[in-house]
Amino acid sequence: MQGRLSAWLVKHGLIHRSLGFDYQGIETLQIKPEDWHSIAVILYVYGYNYLRSQCAYDVAPGGLLASVYHLTRIEYGIDQPEEVCIKVFAPRRDPRIPSVFWVWKSADFQERESYDMLGIFYDNHPRLKRILMPESWIGWPLRKDYIAPNFYEIQDAH
Repeated sequence: MQGRLSAWLVKHGLIHRSLGFDYQGIETLQIKPEDWHSIAVILYVYGYNYLRSQCAYDVAPGGLLASVYHLTRIEYGIDQPEEVCIKVFAPRRDPRIPSVFWVWKSADFQERESYDMLGIFYDNHPRLKRILMPESWIGWPLRKDYIAPNFYEIQDAH
């Protein structure tokens, strides 16, 4: 079933893929990395003026990485604002996604955390550097194929 925003994007010739609805009925869309920045600006102009959250996850070992954006239309006098979830998938080999910092300033620390934990590079982010791990840390701790340095299995500890 196609949601309201997906129908609007199709009407205006904007390429995306509908992923259906989550358990709360929030529409979920997939956007290609190369289209993400222009569609982000369009969504902002369309009224999605609040980035509720941005997070990222490792889809599968050796597979894609995903950057997820939860957007809300904040309007005066509206009790139940319209929301949408956007997923942008990037290849593990070179995970590059355009930063939306210049659209929603609240993406700053959230994109930095996704970079720090999963190694997703957010192009044109003004301060893309580690935020949780020391700068000397090697690797991306939340990737499913990450091996912690100096980690020993409990059975090898005795």
